[in-house]
Amino acid sequence: MRTVVPSQPSGPLPTSWRECVGTGRMNLALRADYRDSLAQVQRDIGFRHIRGHGLLSDDMGLLRTDEVDGCTHTRYAFTYVDQVHDFFLEVGIRPFLELGFMPSQLASGDQTVFWWKGNVTPPRDHAEWVALVQALLRHQIDRYGIEEVRRWPVEVWNEPNLAGFWKDADQAAYFRLFEATARAVKDVDAELQVGGPAICGGSDDAWWAPFADFVTSRDVPIDFVSRHAYATGPTQEIPFGTYQTLQPPAWLLGEFDVPRRYLEGTALAGLPVHITEFNTSYRPDNPIHDTAYNAAYLAPVLAGGGDLVDSFSYWTFCDVFEETNVPTSFFHGGFGMLTHRQVPKPTYHLYAFMARMGRDVLARGDDHLVCADPDGRVTVLAWQPVGGTEGGDAAAEHRVELSLPVRGDVAFALRERVNEHDGNAFAAWRELGRPMSPTSRELDLLRTCAAPAVEHDVLRAHDGRVDLDLALARHEVTFVELTPVTPTHHEGLDDRRILGVDDDRLVAAHERVRA
Repeated sequence: MRTVVPSQPSGPLPTSWRECVGTGRMNLALRADYRDSLAQVQRDIGFRHIRGHGLLSDDMGLLRTDEVDGCTHTRYAFTYVDQVHDFFLEVGIRPFLELGFMPSQLASGDQTVFWWKGNVTPPRDHAEWVALVQALLRHQIDRYGIEEVRRWPVEVWNEPNLAGFWKDADQAAYFRLFEATARAVKDVDAELQVGGPAICGGSDDAWWAPFADFVTSRDVPIDFVSRHAYATGPTQEIPFGTYQTLQPPAWLLGEFDVPRRYLEGTALAGLPVHITEFNTSYRPDNPIHDTAYNAAYLAPVLAGGGDLVDSFSYWTFCDVFEETNVPTSFFHGGFGMLTHRQVPKPTYHLYAFMARMGRDVLARGDDHLVCADPDGRVTVLAWQPVGGTEGGDAAAEHRVELSLPVRGDVAFALRERVNEHDGNAFAAWRELGRPMSPTSRELDLLRTCAAPAVEHDVLRAHDGRVDLDLALARHEVTFVELTPVTPTHHEGLDDRRILGVDDDRLVAAHERVRA
C-alpha cells in the first residue's frame, strides 16, 4: 500500500543524532590516521561535539611531577591537550569533556582499565583533583575564550556503576567526586555546563533515585544528565572476537528514554539528557559493527532518537581505538564508522545520508523518513526493518512505496544504495579473502567497493506529486533526493542527433523534461 506523504512539514528534523560522536582515548588524536579519519567525518557528516576517555590519564601528560633534591615539584603540562583540542576546533568539532581517568600521581590505588591502563580509583585528596580540574578549565578559557568553552559540556567520569571503571562501583565515592567536581567547575565559571552520572544500563534502579536525592539534598549544581545505551547481551568469545545476541531497535530507543522515566517527579526532571555512548554492541570486537545489518538496525534509531534525548553519541567515529589492545585484523568488529585508513562502513553511509536530509520532517514511518527543504528539495531515507536476534532473518527484498509532494512538473531523482552487496567494504573484504593487513592496492579496492551504488532518473509529477517505488535489497539503507527541475531551452539542440545517444530511456527522459 502506498504511503501518502503530507505536503506540509510537522516540524524541523531533530539534530540530536549529530550533536556528539564518540572517540577512542584522547591520546589517539595525536595520530595521523585518526586525524585523517576525523577530518573526513567532519566533511561528510559534521558532528558538533566529540567525547572520549583518558583526557586526564597519564599518557596525556597533563599532571607532571619532578623530584629534585628531595622535593617534589608539580606542573600542569598542556602540550598534548592543546594539540588535541586545537585539532578538534580546526575540523569544526567541539570537545564534550569527560573528566577521567585519574592521574597516577593523584590516585588512591593502582586499579586500571584497558590495555593502556587508565586508573579508575578515586583521588587520594579531592583538593588535588579540584585543583587539576580547575587548572584545565582555566587554561582552556585562556586559550579559546569563555564563550567557546561554555559550549563544551563537562561530564564527571565514565560508567561509575561498573567496578571495572570505578573502584568497587562505590556509589558514595562517586557522589563525593561529582559534588567536588561540579562545584569546582562552577567556581571557574557559573555558566559552564556540568553533568553525569554517565552510567550504563543494568544499574538504573540502584543509581538514579539516589543520585537525584544526593544532588538535590546537597544543592549540587547540575546542568544535564547522561547515560549509555547498548543493545547486545552476554558475550560469546572467540579468539580476537566476540558474538552477542541483539535486542530490537525499539528496545534501544527505550534505553534512551530511561533517564527521563527514572527522573520523572524529581528535581532533575526536565534537564537535558545526553546519551554519551550508544551502539548495537558494547564490544570493540563484535563483527556486527562492520555490517549492513548494523546500518539498517540503526536507521530507525537515528530517525526517532531525537524525540527522546538531546543528544546520542555513536561510539565511535573510527576504528583507531585500543581498549582491548591493538586490533589484529583490518576488519575486526571495531566500533568505528570508518576502518583504519578511512574505508567507510555501511553505518558511515547511514550517517552521511542523515547529514543530507532536508531541514523539515514531512513523514516518518517504520521504514522511512521523508524531509524537505524550503527550496523544494525532498529527501527520503528508507531502510529494511530488522528485529535483532529474535526478529528472524530479513527477506531478500523490502518495498517502500511513497507518494511524495514535489514543486513543479518534473523532479530529478538521485538514489544511493547500501546493502549486503552495494556500498559494503566488509563484504568486499571477505571476497578478497579477509586480508588482515591489506596492501595499498587492496585498500584502493575496498574504498571503491565502499561507495554506495548510484541511480538517477527523471520523475514526472501529477497534481503536484510523484510516486516513488523502492525495492530494497537485504539489509538495505537507501537515500533518495528529489530536486525540482527547471528546463532550459537550448536552441537547435536535439540529443537524438548526437552519435550514440539513441537509448530509448534517455530520449524518454528528455521528452519528460520538455513536456
